[in-house]
Amino acid sequence: MTGYQATMLEAAMINPSGLLTQAYRGTGMFEKPLPVRVLGSYPTWDWFIFVVHPKLGFKSLWDIKKQQYPLHVSVKEDPTHSTRVMIDQVLGFYGFSLADIVSWGGTLNMTGAPADPRRMSLLPEGKLDAIFDEGLAIWFDEALRHGMVPLEIEPECFDHLAKLGWRQNKVPTHLFKYLKQEHACIDYSGWPLYCHENLSEQLAYDIAASFVARQDQIQWEETGFKGDIAQVFEDTFATPRDVPLHPGAERLYKELKKSII
Repeated sequence: MTGYQATMLEAAMINPSGLLTQAYRGTGMFEKPLPVRVLGSYPTWDWFIFVVHPKLGFKSLWDIKKQQYPLHVSVKEDPTHSTRVMIDQVLGFYGFSLADIVSWGGTLNMTGAPADPRRMSLLPEGKLDAIFDEGLAIWFDEALRHGMVPLEIEPECFDHLAKLGWRQNKVPTHLFKYLKQEHACIDYSGWPLYCHENLSEQLAYDIAASFVARQDQIQWEETGFKGDIAQVFEDTFATPRDVPLHPGAERLYKELKKSII
């Protein structure tokens, strides 16, 4: 192509970790396993949740399907966003889709950021039936304050999602003022930096080492980072990992742990 120069992408970052797991396993949106490896993961502790207005009386996503309810639901406007993939996969288990909701007479409240004014301005007057989203630290407490309640996800759905690559988690009460009890939901944590398995070991080592070299300059999330840089290479609550480390990153991690000991 005239005027364009081909460039090679050595590494990329993705959120949440569950999507990279799907790529590694060849499940969900991937037809076959991809040769991906992890170089390190920026720690974030997050969840995906489905909340509805209590006036509907719904306890489960099954209720929406059974009644073919014309839901006014708030979701991300970008159809390629990871949350839209998550929604498609969860609703698919229950046998319906966002398109079905629209066909039943429902409407989609399209938003950008989780606390988009197009969403938050509707909460005080109860003009939203539901919100399907992640980034709970930004919007969840406010939704609860205005009466929204979380929907349950059945064990069989969690089992289905686990086969795809999604982990189950619980939203803790100590982080959310208006949450009365822990709620089982889908884990949405982690920002893994990944690469092809054929990336040179030394380059992978050098990239992984940059986490260590710049640890004092990185702005860490207080709820996710434990204060130990080794967490970046470990499977923790904020760095969930079901994809192997690249051998270069593995070597750096072993050296790091040895130096700490």
